[in-house]
Amino acid sequence: MKWTWIVVSLLLSVAPGLAGDTITLRADIWDPYNGDPASDRPGFMIEVARKVFEKAGYTVDYQVDGWTWERSLEEAKKGSIDGIVGAAKSDAEDFVFPSEALCKQRMSFLVKKGNAWRFSGVDSLSSIRLGVISGYAYDDDIDAYIEKNKDNEDLIQSVQDDNALELNIKKLAAGRIDAVIEDAAVFNTKARSLNLDGQFELAGDASSDDELYIAFSPAKPSSTRYAEVLTAGIKEMKASGELQQLLDKYGIGQ
Repeated sequence: MKWTWIVVSLLLSVAPGLAGDTITLRADIWDPYNGDPASDRPGFMIEVARKVFEKAGYTVDYQVDGWTWERSLEEAKKGSIDGIVGAAKSDAEDFVFPSEALCKQRMSFLVKKGNAWRFSGVDSLSSIRLGVISGYAYDDDIDAYIEKNKDNEDLIQSVQDDNALELNIKKLAAGRIDAVIEDAAVFNTKARSLNLDGQFELAGDASSDDELYIAFSPAKPSSTRYAEVLTAGIKEMKASGELQQLLDKYGIGQ
């Protein structure tokens, strides 16, 4: 019995990320990828995370109240939380990523219906007021344009708020900005929730498809284990068809 307890103690000391842990995930709401934690539709990625980790014996603590994307990223970098939801590899280059992406997404430009402007390269942005969310990474060339013009409100209007996308959509509807750059599924989901569905249209794609992940803190030894568990779970859900069923449920295209 004595030796049994010694072995258990050693395992606990050298094997971070053991089943039974609580995994803390944070982000701002980015529905349909991640939404209200208390909803019966908490988001595609949250349903996957809960299914995979809870099946493996973990508890998922997912919260959004008071969490912006920038805050989530910084807290995960420090190791104050375990992971962030909805990250592309370009968003968090030093983070620990599963080897399987959850889905793909494409950033697009949205305008009010009737607006003739169309995206035809970074140079075409100089004729509009573009609404962006502070801290988001969109595309290398577009990010450079945003950084260069961030202090010019005639070109770039950046929002940093828990309801940043809602604010940008309302500004777009009111004509205070000319276009918003956002994932089209996310934009349309939020527009519907604001009873503004049907008032906007696509004005071009900002980038090619990006793979999206739940990414884990570079500061925590447990991150490698969590990424491995999530990888195995995603593979299992892909093979069974369950992942596609969830993508269809949330209207996320591949």
